[in-house]
Amino acid sequence: MRHLLVFAGREEAEEAAETVGEWHPELGVPLVVRETLAGEDDLEDAQWLVVLEDPAGRLTGADLARIDALAEEREGWRESG
Repeated sequence: MRHLLVFAGREEAEEAAETVGEWHPELGVPLVVRETLAGEDDLEDAQWLVVLEDPAGRLTGADLARIDALAEEREGWRESG
């Protein structure tokens, strides 16, 4: 399972990645990347993503709720796929 934490700013994304990495070292270091939408003219509107790879499905509902709260504190959200 892959989870994406989405943020407007790089600083928020990097702080969230560091925190989640401390909480769940078994997932490895979360990747922080910048995502631009196709056809987007203004790079200032690009989103920052924290990519959490959980192929073994180790994150529980309580873990995900804690990660959701962390994202919301930094005005972000989580998407799963």
